[in-house]
Amino acid sequence: MATYSHSRVSCFENCPHQYKLRYINKVEPEISETIELFMGKRVHETLEKLYKDKKFKKLVSKATLLKFYNDNWEKEYSDDILVVKENLTAENYRKMGKKFIEDYYDKYKPFDQLTILSLETQDRMTLKDGSQWHVRIDKFACDDKGNYFVCDYKTNASMKDQEEADSDRQLAMYSIWVKDKFKDVKSVKLVWHMLAFNKEAISERSEEQLKKLEDETIALIRKIETATKENNFPTRITALCSYCGFKSQCPSFKHELVIEAKEEVKDFKKDDGVKLVDEFSELKTRKKELEEKEEKLRDDLIAFSKKLGVDIVYGSNMKCSVKEFDKIVLPEDSDEKEKLMSLIKQKGLWEEFSMLCYPKLSSKIIKGDVDKEIKNKISIEKDFRLSLSKRKDVEEE
Repeated sequence: MATYSHSRVSCFENCPHQYKLRYINKVEPEISETIELFMGKRVHETLEKLYKDKKFKKLVSKATLLKFYNDNWEKEYSDDILVVKENLTAENYRKMGKKFIEDYYDKYKPFDQLTILSLETQDRMTLKDGSQWHVRIDKFACDDKGNYFVCDYKTNASMKDQEEADSDRQLAMYSIWVKDKFKDVKSVKLVWHMLAFNKEAISERSEEQLKKLEDETIALIRKIETATKENNFPTRITALCSYCGFKSQCPSFKHELVIEAKEEVKDFKKDDGVKLVDEFSELKTRKKELEEKEEKLRDDLIAFSKKLGVDIVYGSNMKCSVKEFDKIVLPEDSDEKEKLMSLIKQKGLWEEFSMLCYPKLSSKIIKGDVDKEIKNKISIEKDFRLSLSKRKDVEEE
């Protein structure tokens, strides 16, 4: 049985195809890591050293701590680490990490606010359906009043607000582990050290909230296992794609990398895919222009027929009939629309006037949210949907 974790299920939520490559096919990423991840690791190592030394009654100086950070950076850094943001360099990130450590040191010195139980805690817990969940806590601590603290260092460039903290899954799942492991628990405080802002975000969950969270997490695990059984892992394009290490094996980016490898413009233009998309795009543009022109001509023909008082307008080879008819307009106001629907049902006319909503039914069936008897009456076939959008590199030019 697989052991799930916050990072594992988040990978599936962000992009099922990346999940397949990373966790099922065990494919090695094409980039070693991003600069954000690299900097985060070096900061975590440095703060771990701070508390490890403190455990042995050794208060390391800020200068020593910063030297440890810089030495580790130099030792571990390599040129293949990905820096996505063009206006920043690796040195900018090194300085950012240094500032995070300095601010943290000044704020919490002498670091005796809590009793540190463990650092980089590693454990497993069993969910109520038998699934295994990986526990990994940056800093785990308590006070003498039965309050436990699950702490996480964040080097994010955006501050976690209270709503986000109260809906976070990662640390909340660890609350379940703490309450099961320590019988004297009075409360479990979830603490995010937002190092870029030198602030904390703190949350706490009720038993009811934790039960709901565990149920939702189990449902997500079932969804992953169903996708694995059916080998159904579609791509999902988001801003996170810029940081992905599997682009050459991603159906959404593989062709882009192929054409980017063509150095000369003439070779680029010869690519069959480029030619097909360019032609398809041109036809779609012309179709839109023609539809807009058709709509204007329609309005002009109606105006012309009214002006002459005729219902047929003649051309060179064709004639156009312009007939006026009555068209019903349903209420736009939601309350009025609901009243109309209720009245139709009261008059016993609903079955006659209503019709099956194909988009809603399709969505429910694909998601597996309908009764099996209904699903068994319907066949599912593969089809294709084509849509055009601007390439990101073109938009930025």
